[in-house]
Amino acid sequence: METLQVPLSKNQLELLSLFNNRSVSEDEWGYIKEIIADFFANKSVEAANKAWDDKGWDEAKANELLKTHLRTPYNPDNQFG
Repeated sequence: METLQVPLSKNQLELLSLFNNRSVSEDEWGYIKEIIADFFANKSVEAANKAWDDKGWDEAKANELLKTHLRTPYNPDNQFG
């Protein structure tokens, strides 16, 4: 089996170098992962807020979206197996 090798980005290498010759406990690693997750969650919220503002949406639009049915109707012919 052939192994796919993907080069690490500069940012990934920098993160690895931070932990070089340094022991990180499970608790510390959990905290670091939480910080990174919070960072990306905040970036997502900022992007969503910008899109919301750019489109001029308001509470009425939010309520409209909540009531919008976007799912595909059930079709028994699409059954697997």
